[in-house]
Amino acid sequence: MLYLRQASGIHAVYFGRVRVMPNKTLLERITSDPRILAGQPVLRGTRLSVAYILRLLASGATVDEILQEYEGLTAEDVQACLLFAAETLENIACSRPTAYP
Repeated sequence: MLYLRQASGIHAVYFGRVRVMPNKTLLERITSDPRILAGQPVLRGTRLSVAYILRLLASGATVDEILQEYEGLTAEDVQACLLFAAETLENIACSRPTAYP
């Protein structure tokens, strides 16, 4: 599976087919509640943190392996974690003051 980012949203390419899901719709899958995992961002309706899913991917797990291990998760849930991480990094980069010589 390949993810392509465009202004209209994230495009996931599945074996030659393109599935478009708007960014806002994906990000609605992520929630934060101080009563669940001390407020860490999690996939809605689970106790699986975004960071945990990202670490699984970083350690070499495939999306299919994650989906097999965690019944009820969808490819879009994993996609939402990737988008959340990208958006968070962009927000951090944009909030840093620019250094002037």
